[in-house]
Amino acid sequence: MEYPGIKSASAIDNHTLIIEFDNNELKKYDVSPLLNKDMFAPLNNPALFKAVKVEQGGYAVAWNSEIDISEYELWRHGQAMP
Repeated sequence: MEYPGIKSASAIDNHTLIIEFDNNELKKYDVSPLLNKDMFAPLNNPALFKAVKVEQGGYAVAWNSEIDISEYELWRHGQAMP
């Protein structure tokens, strides 16, 4: 199954992303559960967390070359917004 690509992403606080998908749906994604993993620990820095960018092609959001979250994860586990 294919999942919609990511059109935009923004950090609304220190651990929550708002993701707009290319099917125009919005989802909220809480990164908090990932922060206890070494790979995601740097996202405890609010300045880094707010620097989220959409990867070319909309397949993931990323903060740097080592930290990213796939469109699959964001779509499947994000909370739908009205």
